[in-house]
Amino acid sequence: MGKVYIVGAGPGDVELITVKGLRCIKEADVIFYDRLINKELLDYAMPSAKLIYCGKLPNRHAMIQDHINYSLVQYASQGKIVTRLKGGDPFVFGRGGEEAEVLAAHQIPFEIVPGITSGIAAPAYAGIPVTHRDYSSSFAIVTGHMREGKDDSIKWESLATGVDTLAIYMGVGNLPYICSQLLKHGRKPSTPVALVHMGTFKEQQTVTGTLETISQNVRESNVSNPSMIIVGEVVSVREKINWFEQKLETERYLNESIVISR
Repeated sequence: MGKVYIVGAGPGDVELITVKGLRCIKEADVIFYDRLINKELLDYAMPSAKLIYCGKLPNRHAMIQDHINYSLVQYASQGKIVTRLKGGDPFVFGRGGEEAEVLAAHQIPFEIVPGITSGIAAPAYAGIPVTHRDYSSSFAIVTGHMREGKDDSIKWESLATGVDTLAIYMGVGNLPYICSQLLKHGRKPSTPVALVHMGTFKEQQTVTGTLETISQNVRESNVSNPSMIIVGEVVSVREKINWFEQKLETERYLNESIVISR
């Protein structure tokens, strides 16, 4: 019998994967990897490792979830070491729990390797701490995209008035609706909001506004998924500690200066 490692690859920056997660890549016979992982991580795989892409886009999946579940069981049953590589953390909107349930039902040995989730990493790279003694003592991770066929069961009233900072995943397409729900249930229109596109990648871009203005600002910026939405007063801290995008801007300036000097 083989074994399956369900591994969080982190948010994008290749250096943010855990030591254990990297070891699982290096030792795997088979790697099932998702769309949002940094593909540079696959360079650490053994030359003999079989790499299987199973990424998902809205209405277009390379592999349906049932097929992924079956394949994990199949390869482990053949004695293979299988690494299931997921963006962020496998238990934060990553279906890692569903896959672990299937493995357990088939008595396949497995381990969960947590990863840094985008709900914390993307705002951190945008200069936004999700908690702060002056602004936020509570933090919630929320999906902005409900499972197909299910009604919106998100408790917007509790989130609007009971949590200081919201990190909303997969919500760009539903941004106007999200803002309207938070406003409807008592959140102030002036509440700061940030949308962090491609967080921790060199393509990172951040759009800011308020619950009243962010939807228009995002439309004008032509920003899409993958993006994290951060709602709360902590967004205002970005003005002081926007370190990563300033670093990227400095690097671009230096590179352009080198080209011009040549």
